[in-house]
Amino acid sequence: MNLSLLRHASAGTRRLNPIIDVKRSLDKDGKKYCVQLAWVLNSLDVQFDLIVSSPLKRCLQTASLLGTETGYESKILLSNALAPEATLADFQKLLYDCSKSENLLLVGHNPNITLFLGSLIANGGSATPRIRLRKGSLARLSLNRGPAVLQTLLDPRTVRALYATSTKSSRRKTSRK
Repeated sequence: MNLSLLRHASAGTRRLNPIIDVKRSLDKDGKKYCVQLAWVLNSLDVQFDLIVSSPLKRCLQTASLLGTETGYESKILLSNALAPEATLADFQKLLYDCSKSENLLLVGHNPNITLFLGSLIANGGSATPRIRLRKGSLARLSLNRGPAVLQTLLDPRTVRALYATSTKSSRRKTSRK
């Protein structure tokens, strides 16, 4: 299985009231970034069989934008196993339930998504690796036998640079005097 773990894109500042924070949506930069990430994934010919998202609005928006831009046509599943209060056991059950998918995208929150990624790489070892996932970071893993193998880690800065350099015009600039 090819597993992609994505931390939701930028959603502005966190709200103190948890009830209001659940409804926090992506900001302008977050929406723009989702389109850029989708463009990079399309360039790498990455497709998803199944997309599962945290039920919080910012994750669902990230998953929807990415799914739309990459040509994903099925329904996006919502799972509390990706919510901020989810446990490692919840996450492992979700992986088991989705094990028939060849290319799976999971969209969640920090610190959970980082802990889940570390536990997959460590494969139950005593020392869990520390990995930094900024908002919008995508980790792509290969899950076969044994510990997961980290194939790709796309940081938002890298995605923006790839998008900017590959979408520039190929025409030479000429001065008009």
